[in-house]
Amino acid sequence: MNYLELLFPDFSLILCGYFLCRYTALNRSVWEPVERLVYFFLFPVLLFHSIVRSPLDLQAASHLIMAGLVLGFWNIGISYALPHLPWIGRHISPRLHAGSAQVGFRFNSFIALALADRIAGPQGLLLIAVLIGVCVPLFNVAAVWPMAKHAQKGFLSELVRNPLIIATLSGLIANVLGFRLPDWAIPSVQRIGGASLALGLMSAGAGMQFGKMHQAKLLSVSLLGIRHFLAPIVAFGLARWFELDRVQATVLLAFSALPTASTCYVLAARMGYDGAYVAGLVTLSTLLGLISLPFAFSLLGLG
Repeated sequence: MNYLELLFPDFSLILCGYFLCRYTALNRSVWEPVERLVYFFLFPVLLFHSIVRSPLDLQAASHLIMAGLVLGFWNIGISYALPHLPWIGRHISPRLHAGSAQVGFRFNSFIALALADRIAGPQGLLLIAVLIGVCVPLFNVAAVWPMAKHAQKGFLSELVRNPLIIATLSGLIANVLGFRLPDWAIPSVQRIGGASLALGLMSAGAGMQFGKMHQAKLLSVSLLGIRHFLAPIVAFGLARWFELDRVQATVLLAFSALPTASTCYVLAARMGYDGAYVAGLVTLSTLLGLISLPFAFSLLGLG
């Protein structure tokens, strides 16, 4: 499988945003309104449609769901724990950690859908849709929590107003109730989804400042290590523990090694945190996916 070909579209869009913002008249004054458009409208529409378009067979995938949730809670827990760990905690800025902890557990659902279709066909696509539907609400809540807590904002009020959480929870409820978009609406929604992906990644590039990465090397290495090295190892153990079949295990390992979500930057920036630092992590995570995905599949002997 050509992982470079799979990840290149995302990475190239991030680079486009970076160069457009730095070397053309399309500077930050242009990209800040774009970020708001993506955050409040385009991404929520995409998330809702991604969840409702495939029926969720929760009973057939119950073991995979449990394994995915355990993996998710482990990633969240270890990402949260970084400032409290001995030796390294005192070198981590609490505010920088609050805005970037999400990088350790969130995932790029666009790459997830493309990858699942390639490695396992329609069955893999359905299984990854199950994981997206179950895990995205959990991860979005977990992403908002440290930022709301550190900023001393009401957590529940932040959740109620967060468009990404509203979209994912409503999508999950709609899926379980059997709601499907009418055929005439699907082309428009798909175009909105395509725009959200392109503009979200370009916004991440526009806000990127690699100098920020040098100011928090330990935090960067820790979060990316969780996302791209520790998570696949834990996923492999969970696949054996829950006795997943070959297809389910393959989907879980792919899920564990994905690059982090491009929306990490948008969320951090819109909540008043260091979006440039998070954008740098998103870019590095996209590159590291070229290593972590083959590593994860090698654990199953699929390299």
